[in-house]
This record gives sequence, C-alpha cells and structure tokens, in this order.
Amino acid sequence: MISTWRRRISARRAAKKQSLEEEDNANMELAIPSHFRCPISLDLMKDPVTLSTGITYDRESIEKWIEAGNVTCPITKRVLRDLEPIPNHAIRKIIQDWCVENRSYGVERIPTPRIPITSHEVLEILTKIEDAIRRKDDESCLGLVSMIKSLAKESDRNKRCIVSNRAGRVLSAAFEALSKRDSINEHVALCEEILSMLTISLASPLDEETKKNMSTSESLHSIVWFSRFGSLPSQRNAVLVLKVILSCNDQEMVEDLVKIEGLLDALVKLIKEPICPTTTKASLLAMYYIITSSQLNSDKKAIISRFLEMGMVQNLLEILVDSERSICEKALGVLDGICSHREGRNKVCENVLAVPLLVKKLLRVSDLASDFSVSILWRLGKDDEDGEGIVALEALRVGAFQKLLLLLQVGCKETTKEKVTELLKILNLYRNSVECIDSFDFKNLKRPF
Repeated sequence: MISTWRRRISARRAAKKQSLEEEDNANMELAIPSHFRCPISLDLMKDPVTLSTGITYDRESIEKWIEAGNVTCPITKRVLRDLEPIPNHAIRKIIQDWCVENRSYGVERIPTPRIPITSHEVLEILTKIEDAIRRKDDESCLGLVSMIKSLAKESDRNKRCIVSNRAGRVLSAAFEALSKRDSINEHVALCEEILSMLTISLASPLDEETKKNMSTSESLHSIVWFSRFGSLPSQRNAVLVLKVILSCNDQEMVEDLVKIEGLLDALVKLIKEPICPTTTKASLLAMYYIITSSQLNSDKKAIISRFLEMGMVQNLLEILVDSERSICEKALGVLDGICSHREGRNKVCENVLAVPLLVKKLLRVSDLASDFSVSILWRLGKDDEDGEGIVALEALRVGAFQKLLLLLQVGCKETTKEKVTELLKILNLYRNSVECIDSFDFKNLKRPF
C-alpha cells in the first residue's frame, strides 16, 4: 500500500515537471539561425538562390533587387556576371529539415518551390514555335503554346521572363501566319490558344514588330471573327487583344479595324451579354478608343449613329445604375464620347434617367467619373442654353447646383473647373424657377475639409 502511494506521488511529480518544461519551451522564443535568413529581407528563406558572387538570398527579394535595375550583389557590391540566380538546393533542404525539427514551436515546413523558367528555356520554346509555324505543324505548335502558357501561369516571375523574351512578337507573327491561310476553321484550336497567350504576353504599348504583325488586315479580321463567333473564352481574349491594339492609337490600324464588318456589333454584344467584368471593361475601353480617336473625324458620326441604333445609350445608363468603379468610369467615358455629337446628346436627353444618374455620380465614384459626368452635363446644358432649359431644370431638381459648387471647393482639374463654371452659369438662370435637393444625397460623402 505504501509502495502504491509512493508510485502515485512520483507520477504526479514527473507530470508536474514535464508540464513546467513544456511551458518553458512554449515561452522560449525560437531563434532562426542567421545563415537561414535572407540578407535583404532578414526573413527565413523560402526559395534560397545563389548569385555569381556566391552569396545566397531568398529568390523573391533578390529578383526585386535585380528588376529595380541593380546589377551588383547587395552584400559584396561586385558586378554580377550573370543575372540568373541559381537555386541552392542544399541550403533549402537544410532549412526544411530545421523546420521539421522545430514543428513543436509552430514552424511550418517550407514547400519545395518549382524551378522557374530561364530566358534560355523561353527562347528555345519560342524558336520551336517559329519552326512549327514554318512547317505548318499545327499539332506540335499547339503543344508548345500550351506549354509556355502553363509556365506563364505558374508564377509572376515566369510571366515576366516570357514577356521580356519577345514572346509577343513570336506569337503575333504566328497568329498572322495562321490568319493568312485559306480557312481559319481548320486551325481554330491553335488560334484560340495563341490568342489566350497573347493576352498574357502582349505588353502595352506594343513594340513596332508586334504592332506590325497585329495590324495586318488578316490578323485584324481574325481577331474580329473570334470576338463574334469564337467560344466565350475566345471572345474574351479577342476583345482583350483588341483593347491593346486600339490603345496604340495608330491611324491606319484604327481606320482598318472599324471598317471590318461586325466589329461594332461584337463590342455591343459583349456589353449587352457580359461574359465577365474583365470582358466588359475591355469592350467599353475598346469602344472608347474608337469613339474618341482623332483619326476618325469623318467616320465618327456614322459610328456613333450605329451605336445609337443598337441601343447603347440605354445600356450605358443601365450600367451606371449599379456598377463597380472601373466599369462606371469607362461607361461614362463612352457616354461622353457619344455626347460629342448632337445626335448622341439628343438620344441621352430622351432618357429620363440620364440627368439624375449623371448628377448622382458627381463626387461619388472617383475624380475621373466626376470629370466625365461634368463633361456630359456641360454638353447637354450647352445645347439647351437657348431653349426651354429642360436639362437645367432637371439638374437643379436633383441637386446639381450644390454638388457642382462642392466640386469646385474640393478641387478638380482645370478643364473640368472651366466646364463646372460654365454649367453653374447656365443653371443659375433657372434657380428661381425650381430648386429641390435631397439632403441625404451628401450623407456619405467624405470631405477633405
């Protein structure tokens, strides 16, 4: 009986001692060995790489250093013979073992990183794509394009490496070559994959060679065809490429593009039947570039008339009712372009929602949205200046006068300020006739004063 009692006392003491040791261990701060830390970030290295100087860094930190334009080693200050860091597998495995040994402290084992693609590997794949296009070996070319697309999606580092090694030029040349063949239906899958990759590899602004490849009549016709008849992903990719092409504001390219049958219909359809927010933004931006292009003065009226026939004013106003900031800005930009012609202004005035929506967007969305809203109201007000003042009266009813005064106080760019001043003069003529404002309209407005 006494021995049993002694065993219980010993067990309790041992349990208490173990509990105290575990508590001490938990309270101890785990020290990361200095050679496991990146010399730049001072954090535990997750993907250690070694430079030509023999110093090891974490890949993310040293790549940011190199991408910033530095060509020297941060520690030794020596010029790097090679800007491609080499994975240090030995130190990475030691760090992983250390993480496993200290998992009781809450340390998680760092995952084994994928080895990023090198410039040499990118150039090798692109050369094979060029060769496959010359041999008209569509099957091999499709496999190669799919491979480089998968690599681009693995990491931002891979994507930057691919873009910086003339991928846009090679892929645009391949797309042009396929577009020049007899029938696009024979190689739809390959064209779709190249289009998808072009959305990743096209840098804006386009370099001259890429722009030359994409601006040929054959390439433009193919892009428009995919925006109309391709699968939903292809329509999305086609309009994203169109957006980049139009952003170049090249006179001949824009003129050739707008003459292609079905382009305007495709853009309107993608807005009326949206695939995703990215597609909607790209379609609106492409439409904005077309409407505001300085090279299309002779055709602009016909283009705007076509958009009006397809009901774009109603669609744009519906978008403004409840859309995210970026889409709202682009919709206002297109509406401002439409209002640059009288026919467009008349169509906007016919819609009872137009003026209240435009006034509501002032100081609510962004500075750019306010600029566009002011510009549209100014255009509408100038037309109505010598008439019955229908636009001015409606604007006053929904509180435009107070909002415009507040916009001047908050501050805006000079061109917008001039339009606001003119607009206030127009509205002031009708202030005695009617003035009504909902005080709740300013309830959530953030004022910097």
